[in-house]
Amino acid sequence: MPNIHHQVLIDAPEEKVYEAITSQEGLSAWWTRDTKAIAEVGTLSRFQFGPEYFKEMQITELIPSKLVAWLCTKGASEWVGTNFTFKLEGGNKETILNSHPEMGGQIQQIEGDEITLLVFQHENWKAYTPMFAECNYTWGLFMRSLKLFCETGKGLPWPEQHLVNV
Repeated sequence: MPNIHHQVLIDAPEEKVYEAITSQEGLSAWWTRDTKAIAEVGTLSRFQFGPEYFKEMQITELIPSKLVAWLCTKGASEWVGTNFTFKLEGGNKETILNSHPEMGGQIQQIEGDEITLLVFQHENWKAYTPMFAECNYTWGLFMRSLKLFCETGKGLPWPEQHLVNV
């Protein structure tokens, strides 16, 4: 099965990144402004994208400052039944580089000492389709939005994710 996979370093502690991917305020700041979410396993979070389209995610796992997992229950048919994980690994530049040497280029651009490696996965797609390709690209933009929000306090939630000048 095709899977979307992104890794990004965020110049912020893992507690701050966790809050951004679990709280209604955080999710609204980097994914879509019209978000309804409660950070409890088993609850449904609703993400509105315009007047006619939304996605619902069931929260399936929460490990504070380490892991968030969702199951898509409503949305585009290609999304329903797919799984999402946000894995967080905090540390300093040296510890992250030792366990993830592939992140060397990103680590060189980080100024702070307390950083988080975010590993994002959107799994269990049924096929490589045009929607899969578009979502892979757009998830990359939303990872940038999450990074911006955690580092500067200003993300680029839908429909601003495609803006190039921030």
